[in-house]
Amino acid sequence: MTTLYKKSRSSKKVCEEKFCCLTEGAEGDLVCEQCKTNQCQACEAAIHKSKPHFEFHDRRPLKPPPYEELCQIASVDDSECPGKNFADLRCYTCQRNFCFKCFDCYHKKYIKKQQHKKTSIKEYNKEKLERELLERAEAIKPISPLASGDDSLTFISCPQNFDSDDGMSYASFHSDKSQLSGSIPDLCFPVEKELEMQSVTKALEESMIDEHYENCHSFMLADEQENLMVKDNEDFVLKLECDSNALVKVVSIFGNTGDGKSFTLNHTFFGGKEVFKTSASQESCTIGAWAAYDNINSAIIIDTEGLLGVTVNQNQRTRLLLKLLAISDVVIYRTRAERLHNDMFYFLGDASKAYSRHFTEELRSVSKRLNMSLDITNLSPAVIIFHETHNTNPLGREQEEPSSTIILRERFKELECTMEFSDIKYVGTKTGINKATDFENLLKTVQELLNNNSIRAPRKPEVVYRTLQALNEKFSGEIEKSAYDTFPDQYFTCRAKCLSCGVRCCRSMNHEADEINHEANKDDKCQFQHQYENQVFNCKKCYRSGKNAHVVLKTAESKDSAFIGVVKNIWAGDVLECPNCGVIYRSRQFWYSNPEIESVVQMEVIHIWPGQSICRQGAHNAARKVLDGINVVANSLASASSVPAKAVSNWMTDQVAPAYWVPNTKIKKCYKCEKELSNEQKHHCRACGQGFCDDCTSYQRAVPDRGWTSEVRVCENCFNYEMSDSTSSTGSDTQVTARKVTETVGQTLGLMANMLSIPFDMIKDSARPEYWVPDSQIKNCCVCEQTFGQKLAIHHCRACGQGVCENCSPNKRPVPMRGWDYPVRVCTKCERKDKL
Repeated sequence: MTTLYKKSRSSKKVCEEKFCCLTEGAEGDLVCEQCKTNQCQACEAAIHKSKPHFEFHDRRPLKPPPYEELCQIASVDDSECPGKNFADLRCYTCQRNFCFKCFDCYHKKYIKKQQHKKTSIKEYNKEKLERELLERAEAIKPISPLASGDDSLTFISCPQNFDSDDGMSYASFHSDKSQLSGSIPDLCFPVEKELEMQSVTKALEESMIDEHYENCHSFMLADEQENLMVKDNEDFVLKLECDSNALVKVVSIFGNTGDGKSFTLNHTFFGGKEVFKTSASQESCTIGAWAAYDNINSAIIIDTEGLLGVTVNQNQRTRLLLKLLAISDVVIYRTRAERLHNDMFYFLGDASKAYSRHFTEELRSVSKRLNMSLDITNLSPAVIIFHETHNTNPLGREQEEPSSTIILRERFKELECTMEFSDIKYVGTKTGINKATDFENLLKTVQELLNNNSIRAPRKPEVVYRTLQALNEKFSGEIEKSAYDTFPDQYFTCRAKCLSCGVRCCRSMNHEADEINHEANKDDKCQFQHQYENQVFNCKKCYRSGKNAHVVLKTAESKDSAFIGVVKNIWAGDVLECPNCGVIYRSRQFWYSNPEIESVVQMEVIHIWPGQSICRQGAHNAARKVLDGINVVANSLASASSVPAKAVSNWMTDQVAPAYWVPNTKIKKCYKCEKELSNEQKHHCRACGQGFCDDCTSYQRAVPDRGWTSEVRVCENCFNYEMSDSTSSTGSDTQVTARKVTETVGQTLGLMANMLSIPFDMIKDSARPEYWVPDSQIKNCCVCEQTFGQKLAIHHCRACGQGVCENCSPNKRPVPMRGWDYPVRVCTKCERKDKL
């Protein structure tokens, strides 16, 4: 007798939501078609009242299993089956079905009196079906119209064309001993009987499935939106019904829709049991990805949604397939085409290229995090092409034809498709009209690859799940719907585009998390747009000699003092200074016929990426050098020490100061001796940017790392500190403050004293950046729309330039796109946009 299982199966359908169950393991009462879960009354009421559109979900009550399939202890005893278990045994003496536990409890008192005969419920159902089949066969046996003793051969012939009022189809009769001519319609055989016969036969075939696969079932691993339907690693192992410490491999199947992928998996790994759903309808029966565990081969079997199916999520579906391919050890490509089509070669070629380009690095990091003993990142899966034909011969069957593997590799080479899988095998079978498909060779090939651990070693189910989870988190997000074919570069590369030319970043998705900047392909040249000022200059002489010397427009040479630099700028204009060649250009060097800037520089247009500061041509410390020149003249004026002029001077100093300088408003004491500086002159160290008194900054030296190539004021610590002799500037771009100075104080030196006495409001308006809305045009706050007046002051958001009140701009943050590299005032609207 067949070995019996010792573990009963409960028929209780537990609530799968566990949202607000009254008891632990509450029994489900309803099933929701949209939620696709069993729910108790409490969870169903809470969930479908939480949001308005949930109220329209279709719910239906859960029906209990048929009485014949359950334990029937209640019919022979007063007790009930505590677990409402399915029947496991059939007692011939009691004529009842029992689960293991109830059978043992009930029959203890009968062991001495009578030995009850029992068998497994599976064997009993099989015997019952056989009896019913024999009874039905005897019921439809044709009856001879001759004498009762006539035992001549009678049979049912093909249906004749016979019209009947009751719509029934009849069969004709024939006997060797009959003297009658023609055929006599003696047997009424309805079509419904034939269908009933087929259902009984199918049930009998299912009853003959090996008991090893009785408890095998599949579950949805991921839906069509690439969402994992497994909560965590424990849930994954629980649904697989395997040991968490078992070493497994992964087998997945791909192919066009309707080619019988689910049917292939059922007959190859599960003895024909319908573990993966199959259907004869035109609608696809497999949506997303489904998984099951094959305990014989210690493999996780994954069934996928077919290619070329009618769906609005074709791109996401293809990306999901490639992620499943990346975690697979063996990939089966199923095709029923009479001849191999190009779509198979293109799909496998693109998948191979995507694996090596996009998945290798991510799999390497996952293997390090999981402490895997074998690095699988450079070992791609093996591929089996399972080709079933009806009229044509499979590959390698013709005489003098090379092997199937050689033919496949030649096809890949002809189509210029990448093939970097660890191995590729071909299994072909020719199936006739009345011949079932042979899956034996496919199973042998799969087992051969699964047993080969030299390419990929088995791993725990936890590793499989966490690897898929990492890939799904890495490669996610929306995909442009215009891509109809398999373009892995589009699926897995960064979605950022250049603001100027629209070219796409060639780096991997989410590379910003690794602090890697955007980059375009070398062949993708950018185009200049004035609003982005994405044009940089290189010294033409150095460029021709193979050097890359970047130059920017400055107001003065590096060797000139502040005052001399201002004078030269007024007379000869801006200057271009190459670190190798010296001064190569002045904008107003001659009275007329000044050369164009293009004659001395090699122009280059660069890409501007979202979130990147707009490129501005200008010197890093030009604004501060201009202010130093102004201070030389201002110090000779008697009115320079007055309180209004001092306040204006301090304000202007903060506006044009480099980003690393501490603002004057925050300097209360000397940074070294802690002397109060409320009435004293505040000085900045050009190296560290801290505020000091005059005595503590009496040292002078060049600070080339900050862009000060001539001797400037520094503190004692920075004076003794060894600095680089490089002339390259690392200071921040002060394009906003440079504009304020050039518009506010870029006048002749003769008007310097009068300019310091201009009212503060006029200076503020003249120093206003271009994108700021003038105060005269601002009436209401851009956020709360309150009217500005004497009680409500106008402030400007440094991000959008609109007028905003103080309550609607409580926070500060850097705005690098506008040139503000330190925290400045922003409105709440721009703050929310930055968080999104």
